[in-house]
Amino acid sequence: MEYTGFFIAGAGWRPEKQWRKAMNVIRTCHRLGRLRFLPAAILGRRHSYVEIEVHNDDGDGACENGAAFSVAADDESFKGLVKDKREHCLRGLGGGAGIAAALASGAECGICGDVADVARRKEAFGGNTYPKPRPKSFLRHVWDALGDVFLIVLLVCAVVSLGFGIKEHGLKNGWYDGVSIFLAEFLVAAVSAVSNHSQAKRFDKLARESEDIAVTVVRASRRQEVSIFDVVVGDVVVLKIGDVVPADGVFLEGHALLVDESSMTGEPHPIEIDAEKSPFLASGVKVVDGYGRMVVTAVGMDTAWGEMMSSITRENTDPTPLQERLEGLTSSIGKIGVAVAVLVFAVLTTRHFTGSTTDEQGKPLFDKRNVTFNNVFTSLVGIFQQAVTIIVVAIPEGLPLAVTLTLAFSMKRMVMENALVRRLSACETMGSVTAICTDKTGTLTLNQMKVTEFWVGTDRPRSTSAVSGAVVSLLCQGAGLNTTGSVYKPNNVSSPEITGSPTEKALLAWSVEELGMDTDALKRKYKVVHVEAFNSNKKRSGVMVRDAATGALTAHWKGAAEMVLASCSMFVGADGAARELGVEQRRNLEQVINDMAAASLRCIAFAYKHVEGGENSKIDDEGLTFLGFVGLKDPCVGV
Repeated sequence: MEYTGFFIAGAGWRPEKQWRKAMNVIRTCHRLGRLRFLPAAILGRRHSYVEIEVHNDDGDGACENGAAFSVAADDESFKGLVKDKREHCLRGLGGGAGIAAALASGAECGICGDVADVARRKEAFGGNTYPKPRPKSFLRHVWDALGDVFLIVLLVCAVVSLGFGIKEHGLKNGWYDGVSIFLAEFLVAAVSAVSNHSQAKRFDKLARESEDIAVTVVRASRRQEVSIFDVVVGDVVVLKIGDVVPADGVFLEGHALLVDESSMTGEPHPIEIDAEKSPFLASGVKVVDGYGRMVVTAVGMDTAWGEMMSSITRENTDPTPLQERLEGLTSSIGKIGVAVAVLVFAVLTTRHFTGSTTDEQGKPLFDKRNVTFNNVFTSLVGIFQQAVTIIVVAIPEGLPLAVTLTLAFSMKRMVMENALVRRLSACETMGSVTAICTDKTGTLTLNQMKVTEFWVGTDRPRSTSAVSGAVVSLLCQGAGLNTTGSVYKPNNVSSPEITGSPTEKALLAWSVEELGMDTDALKRKYKVVHVEAFNSNKKRSGVMVRDAATGALTAHWKGAAEMVLASCSMFVGADGAARELGVEQRRNLEQVINDMAAASLRCIAFAYKHVEGGENSKIDDEGLTFLGFVGLKDPCVGV
């Protein structure tokens, strides 16, 4: 029996229109067959047929594009729901699920998420941005440069030198010294302003890029990453360890979700978030444990974080350590220069008016018998010019400027080498280091994990076909249910879309491709009743699942191989038979783990245990049965 398949996608879910399209496709196929445009193998046989797959872009049809909101967009009580922690309003709206429904969203499908829907929500509730202070203009940088205390001293010296020079030598020849100082001061201020202005623009660009982080949201039943600036009211946000809450929202579902609210309240202790006691999630707090979902209720300036950040003026005015030391040196030299100039002025004035200063013929320059105002004033002007010269020469104003230009040039060179520098001080620091320590994930490697080695118990099977079906089923449960990632398959033709951390994505991709895991069928057959989220201390995560058909409880653990292996007392082989984990077998498995680590593989182990009794609050992690482990490789950059 032959068939041909066609794919129909609809922007809006209208069943009568979709089936009308299907009938048109069938008629077209038969007409093309009669005209010999389609091969006889398809339409020339009696039992051939046409298969048409109708796909709805709105996910499961639960979200309605253009649906009206049940809450008013200008309702201050709703906007301040999380800021003021209004529990009575939350209960009145039906909790997190009720708020999601009121915002034309859903805990599972999220919002529709098309361009029109996102634009409608931004227009009604605003965007997730906040106004920032205007950056300094170039003229403001020039004014700041001229406000330096030493430039002010130079300016006074230039005015005095210009006035005395014109009085002593006339306008034609007396302006040289004063104008020269003015010109030098102008060049110093201009170069400093240009450097600071370009540096400020570069910092503003880097700040915008660093703030534009990716957020995982659920739209049209699909997990996808969007910019934090594109998060809108009604979005269902997926939170995991290390994430920063992008907007104010209400908890929907999750397991062992702990957040650090020290950035908002100053309290260092983590707060446990649940649907009953503490359902509010404020923008800017950080997830320290567990995972969950939240529905966004306020964005941008309607959040406490937005109000706080909009009032903060971010100016990168802190000098670098080298500049601080040089400014200290310049200040000390300047003070010494002023002190010496005052001393020289006093000594020269005393010597001149006591007759100790003589000309080339040995005659005193000051004649006590012929004292006039013009002679005294001219003598004082000459002595003062010598003192001012000492001050001008003593102040090394060009030294900090030279350092700033050198660091700016170094930053430009590093940017050309694809090394992004956020602070000028990093250039001088990197110029004096003797050893560099860096992490490898995402820096020296691509951060794209892939399973390259697979063990079941103490055996390394050639392929998954040589592994017992019961073991494969347990591995699918451990990988597909004990995870914070997701697998979305829009239809039977398209390849699945896998989201999550690089490690989770690699494990899920391996489970789907090698083990044949069907996540939808897995979630229908098993229900997760308890979760122990992964963190850096435990180095493992666990779930307790209940079989929907038999009600049997099974605990699954996944994590660092040495941690999981230490809790195991049994192991299963490729044939599915459980055996006792003896000293020799444990030593062999530990050697395999060490060999994987030596080969730069990340070793992840799976273990399980059948739980007797009821659903305990804590997942049992003693006396586990070891399933196996996989080795994940992260290719190096350029390899």
